[in-house]
Amino acid sequence: MVDGCPSLVPITAEEIQVELDRRRPGQSRIVTQRKESDTVEILSGVLDGLTLGTPISLLVRNEDQRSHDYDEMQHKYRPSHADFAYDQKYGIRAWSGGGRSSARETVGRVAAGALAKKALAQFGVEIVGYVEKVHHLRANIDPTTVSMADVESNIVRCPDSAMAEQMLTHIEEVRKQGNSIGGIVGCVARGVPAGWGEPVFDKLEADLGKAVLSLPACKGFEVGGGFGMTDFTGFEVNDEFEADDDKNVSTRSNNSGGIQGGISNGMPIVVHAAFKPTATIMMSQHTVTTEHENTTLQGRGRHDPCVLPRAVPMVEAMVALVLVDHALRQEVFRARRSLP
Repeated sequence: MVDGCPSLVPITAEEIQVELDRRRPGQSRIVTQRKESDTVEILSGVLDGLTLGTPISLLVRNEDQRSHDYDEMQHKYRPSHADFAYDQKYGIRAWSGGGRSSARETVGRVAAGALAKKALAQFGVEIVGYVEKVHHLRANIDPTTVSMADVESNIVRCPDSAMAEQMLTHIEEVRKQGNSIGGIVGCVARGVPAGWGEPVFDKLEADLGKAVLSLPACKGFEVGGGFGMTDFTGFEVNDEFEADDDKNVSTRSNNSGGIQGGISNGMPIVVHAAFKPTATIMMSQHTVTTEHENTTLQGRGRHDPCVLPRAVPMVEAMVALVLVDHALRQEVFRARRSLP
C-alpha cells in the first residue's frame, strides 16, 4: 500500500514491472536461482494510467517457496541473521523463510520506488544506482555522467565494463566455494533543485541514511565524500561556490554530495551504501540451538553469493521515496509562503 502519492502521476503496471524485474530472483547466474516472476497487480489508486491521489494498492504473489529448506532453522539460529534477535524481542519468529527479516520484503519498496521515480520525473529528477565495489574490487565511476544504460549493460550492474568482468569472475568463484561477499552500491540523484530538506531533525541526509540503512544487509551509509573526507583538511574538501553569467549558483566540487545543512544545494546528490556479505553460506559454522546449546549449521537453499546487483534498484527506490517526500513538503512550504 502506497499512500500520499499525488494525483495525475502517469504510471502503468508495466513501468513498475521494469523495476521489479531488476530486483527479482533468478535474473542471472550470479543471484539466487529462486524462480519468481514478481508480477505486479495494481488493485487500487490508479485509473487509466493515472494515479488518483488515493492509496495505491499493489500485489506481488510468491510462486516458488521451499519452506522445507528451512526445517533445520526451526531449532537453530543462523549466524548473522535476525533469528536470535527476533526470538528475544517477540518470543516467536517466522523460521520458514525469515518473515519480515527476509529480503523478500523489499519487493514492496521497489514497487513503491517506481511510483516515486515517476513523480520525481515531473520535477526533472533522475536517479541512477550502480555497483561501485565488490569485495576488494572497486570501479571508477563518474556519478555526473553515469547512465542507466551503462548500469544495465552487464549482470553485475557495474557501469565500468572492464571492472565488471573482474567482479563477475570473482562472484562466480565465491559462489562455487559456497561463500559470499559484499560491497558498495553508489547512487546519484541528478536534477534535485536547491531547497529540499529540513534544517534539524529531518535533514535530507538523515532521512536518506535512515531509509537506505533500513535495507536488509546494509551496514554503512555516506553522503558525498563521506568518511574519506576525514583524511583531508577543510581547505581541501570545502565546496567553493561560483556563479555563471546568468547568476546560477553551483559549487566547484561536490564533496558535500549535494546536501549542506540538511538541505539540497542544487548539485547532484551522491550517496553510497555498504552491504555486508550474504549471511547464508553453504559452509558449516558454529551457532546455538533455540535451547541455547552449542551446535553447528550449514546453509541450504537458494541464496545470493553477492547481494549487490539486486541491491541497486533497492537503493534507488529508497532514495526516490525520501526525495519525493521532501519534494512534496517543499511544494506545501512554498504554497504557504506565498499566502498573503
